[in-house]
Amino acid sequence: MRFGVLGTGFWAKEIHAAALAAHPTAELVGVWGRDLAKAKAVGAEFDVPGFTDVDELLGQVDAVTIALPPDVQAPLAERAAAAGKHLLLEKPIALDVAGADRVVAAVRDAGVASVVFFTFRFRPATATWLEQVARTTVAGGHGSWLSSLAGSPFDASPWRKEQGALWDIGPHALSLLVPALGPVVAVQAGAGLGDTVHLVLTHESGVASTVTLSHTVAPMSVGNEFFVHGDAGRLVLLPEDRVAPEAFAVAVDELMQAAVAGGIHPCDVGFGRDVVAVLAAAARALDSGCREPVGG
Repeated sequence: MRFGVLGTGFWAKEIHAAALAAHPTAELVGVWGRDLAKAKAVGAEFDVPGFTDVDELLGQVDAVTIALPPDVQAPLAERAAAAGKHLLLEKPIALDVAGADRVVAAVRDAGVASVVFFTFRFRPATATWLEQVARTTVAGGHGSWLSSLAGSPFDASPWRKEQGALWDIGPHALSLLVPALGPVVAVQAGAGLGDTVHLVLTHESGVASTVTLSHTVAPMSVGNEFFVHGDAGRLVLLPEDRVAPEAFAVAVDELMQAAVAGGIHPCDVGFGRDVVAVLAAAARALDSGCREPVGG
């Protein structure tokens, strides 16, 4: 399958393009960017051309991967889907429910396959954990992801600075707690120091989970863990660090499989849209101080 990468930043180059260039059955055809010089520079590292005309690149590929800010990604995803291209997107797929709905509609109308790269969902340890959870009568759960953008490759990311941990790493937390505990129907939220947020999620089953997210903790406080508890005790998942290249290669495999089989991937844009709806409800809860329902 022929792929194009939309984006020229650190993640686009080091994860998307590098994984595609090394993939045994995917072919990296080109890189698109709003800055032609950057697109050519990234492309040159992988011996492919750089493009500033999206349609020109779309005309040469079967699928695209997008590593751009969510508000830039969403309209490009619509455009690529309308052109009949399969999609491998970053999370969140948009910054509001309306934008996410448009991406979902474009994918459904075109009949293309889609996968959203929730990193942990493409790791064997996560699959094993979810299988264990499925055999448990759960009573609740918790997720904690504390990080520091300072000094990281994402420290200069304007959208992460503006939207904070809720929108950047909140999707990862939801990608684990939703399949473990069920769809979220309501959210309560409270702010901590910096961009730290604390969420209480009410799931459709009636159980609740809590989530703490931050990009602004002290470096020695960094770490993450997730667990559910129930009749089998506490089932803990400690997500692995620095596994994005391997996980992305798996996501590429699974997108190609979905494209051939015509099936819907568990982490497709529909699931991505549901994640955006929960994040939007959490943002409303932070503003209102009230318990907010999840919905359009």
